[in-house]
Amino acid sequence: MGRKIHPLGFRLGVNQKHYSYRFAQMEDYPKFLEEDRKIRTSIEKYVEKHVKDSSNYGGIGHIEIQRKTDPIRIEIHTGFPDLLVEEHSLGIDQMKSDIEHMLGLGNRKLRITLNNVTQPYGEPKILAEHVASQLKNRVAFRRTMKRAIELVGRTSNKGIKIQIAGRLNGSEMARVEWAREGRVPLQTIRARISYCYHPAQTIHGVLGIKIWIFRDTELSLSIGNETL
Repeated sequence: MGRKIHPLGFRLGVNQKHYSYRFAQMEDYPKFLEEDRKIRTSIEKYVEKHVKDSSNYGGIGHIEIQRKTDPIRIEIHTGFPDLLVEEHSLGIDQMKSDIEHMLGLGNRKLRITLNNVTQPYGEPKILAEHVASQLKNRVAFRRTMKRAIELVGRTSNKGIKIQIAGRLNGSEMARVEWAREGRVPLQTIRARISYCYHPAQTIHGVLGIKIWIFRDTELSLSIGNETL
C-alpha cells in the first residue's frame, strides 16, 4: 500500500510544509479552503492568458497563501522573469484587483509578492506543464520524457521519474510508460520528494503526467523531543 500514498502528504510535517497558513474557527475552514482554491485558479488562468511568449514562460511552481487578522499575503513562486520586471507592475495590479473583486474582500488588504525560481525545470509543476505543451504539439512521448530529464539534469537533484498514461501517440489502447534517471526512493520518509500530477488535453484524449523529483535526504528526523 506504500505506492498508494500521496508522496507529499506522506512527508507532511517531516520535510514538506503547507502552502496555506491560517488560524480560523472550525466553521470558517471550508470557506477559506474554497477561497484558496479560487485564488490559485485565478492566478494560473491570468498568467496563462497574458504570457504570450512561450520562450520566456517558466510556469508557476507553487503559490503560498498566508492569512492574518487583516491582510492576505500571496507569494507566487514563478520561473519566468517577465513578471519580475517593473514594467509589468500594471499586470500585477490588474491581477490583484481581479482577485479582490472575486473574493469581495472589501476593506481587507491583499498583498502579492513574486519570488523567482532559480531552476524552473527543477519544479515538478513547471516541468509537467512543459511536458504537457510538448504532447499537445504532437511530439513523441519518449522524446518528450528524454528531453524533460535532460532539462532537469542532475546538478542539484539526485533522481527523477516521469510517468505518462493514456492513449500515447494516438494508439487505440491506453497504456502507462515511464522513464527514470537516478534514485527515487518513495518508501523512505526522510527523502525529500517533489511531486506533481498534471493532465494534458490532446486530440486523442487526456494524458496523465506524473513527475517525481528526488532532491536529497534529511540527515535527522525529529519525533517529539527526540532526534533520530
